[in-house]
Amino acid sequence: MASPPLLLLQDITLTLGGAPLLNGTGFGVAPGERICLVGRNGCGKSTLLRIAAGEIQADDGTRFVQPGTTMRYLPQEPDLSGFATTLDYVRAGMGPGDPEYRAAALLSELGLNGTENPATLSGGEARRCALARALAPEPDLLLLDEPTNHLDMPTIEWLERELLSLSSAMVIISHDRRLLETLSRSVVWLDRGVTRRLDQGFARFETWREEVLEQEERDSHKLDRQIAREEDWMRYGVTARRKRNVRRVAELATLRQNRRNAIRPQSGLKMEARESDLSGKLVAVAENISRAYDPAHPVVRNLDLRVLRGDRLGIVGANGAGKSTLLRLLTGLDQPDSGHISIGSALSVVTLDQQRRSLDPNATLADTLTGGGGDMVQVGEEKRHVIGYMKDFLFRPEQARTPVGVLSGGERGRLMLACALARPSNLLVLDEPTNDLDLETLDLLQDMLASYSGTVLLVSHDRDFLDRVASSILMAEGGGRWVEYAGGYSDMLAQRRDETLAARPRQERETAPSATTDVTPTSSPRQPARKLSYKDKLALERLPGQMEALEAEIERLRAILADPGLYGRDAAAFTAATTALEKTQADLTAAEERWLELEMLRETLQSS
Repeated sequence: MASPPLLLLQDITLTLGGAPLLNGTGFGVAPGERICLVGRNGCGKSTLLRIAAGEIQADDGTRFVQPGTTMRYLPQEPDLSGFATTLDYVRAGMGPGDPEYRAAALLSELGLNGTENPATLSGGEARRCALARALAPEPDLLLLDEPTNHLDMPTIEWLERELLSLSSAMVIISHDRRLLETLSRSVVWLDRGVTRRLDQGFARFETWREEVLEQEERDSHKLDRQIAREEDWMRYGVTARRKRNVRRVAELATLRQNRRNAIRPQSGLKMEARESDLSGKLVAVAENISRAYDPAHPVVRNLDLRVLRGDRLGIVGANGAGKSTLLRLLTGLDQPDSGHISIGSALSVVTLDQQRRSLDPNATLADTLTGGGGDMVQVGEEKRHVIGYMKDFLFRPEQARTPVGVLSGGERGRLMLACALARPSNLLVLDEPTNDLDLETLDLLQDMLASYSGTVLLVSHDRDFLDRVASSILMAEGGGRWVEYAGGYSDMLAQRRDETLAARPRQERETAPSATTDVTPTSSPRQPARKLSYKDKLALERLPGQMEALEAEIERLRAILADPGLYGRDAAAFTAATTALEKTQADLTAAEERWLELEMLRETLQSS
């Protein structure tokens, strides 16, 4: 017999202003279940999660929480005011029977000591403190709204492991695809005020969503044909000429209303960067540069780097590693303490600031886009009406006079993109551009960057976004040392693993386990070959089967880790499965890179 749900929302309705934001939505959460809640920015995901948490009341519908259920809610923008220290804030979220040691232990793991003043915390520190408050009681149900926002890569990876170890049920809103694929076992899709549910992980979601939308298109086509037949009857039917049939007229009106409801709102997002003239071939050349605010802790030490026109350089490191300082050095806004940096010619730089400091919360959306100068927006070399330009970024006309301060996090992110992309550029500097953006907007941003002919400097903690966009990764290795790796984030992980293996003693290297003997380290350059060797041909034949086996092993390990009670029963088995999953994923990446390299070589040899 199935366990009763910890939380059940049924027929939730909420109207804010005009059209209903939520219209008969709902979902249930069973013990140990991991659900990701997805949908476009502004569709009401955070509002629905707040209703689930009891923060706000719906206009109509039922919210049921199983008696005795402990629940913790992580808001998108936590409020830490009113507490003297971070430890006080975390302890305030714990119940009478909760283990008090976890408050200090989690803060320590998240890089805080508990004595910090919450009023002086950065965005990342405030997020880590709020995470400690939500996780410390080990509640029956966790409601997490954008838990990875403002977190650095090591903290995101720690959070993944911590959430996997908990037996708590979870509902997660996040733009981080990798996190959702790792954690989720079900998907609730909020679209046009209603929810649909997929009882599979997020990896299956996008394919399923396309199937749903294709079915809607077919239904819409049938509806159009039915409307056309009814309109034909209205015009030419014998009965219609003699006497109007009231029932059929009412049915036609209903059909037309259904057609209007079926038309997807917000389907016209258009994202295009206005490009200026080409920059010089060399965008930035750093020669042995160093920069330190504290001599004992250099931010950049002896860095040599060349950024060429068209490069997409991802900059990765823990918070405080110096990513923003490096951006300022590479764009000429700051000078190194030693060494020399040359900035290229004819650069038109547009910067997207993750803190969104350039947005005035009291200004209206229209004034922000126009600069307060009437109703026209300067977009590249042309002027466009502000309402039309707003629609390109999914804003409704009635939002033109809305203060920026009341927009959701995702809407403010889209507004920053609208402001940035209106200006001509050949160098885009993007500092955490993915924060708060929905998955569809992220897809469009990726497509825009793929077609952008200029150069991109990208700071991001979104591993999937880096894999899709970056052509190379500049990684902070500690002590001011930065190393550039070819490819995306997964390529960087594989190369660092190979370099670690290469640094071991010879005997240890020879006995080190490997998923396949045909995979060669991607970090070691291969010499041009005039023909495929026997070993290469054999690898090209075997690698597809090996990749399938690795994929099957990954699915098996994920199924093991999907057991919410595994950690409590057997912590060693959980740790072993987690370690094996990380290694198998890295082996699969290396195998894919090797196969792609050999396949490209084969095609090159065939064409020549």
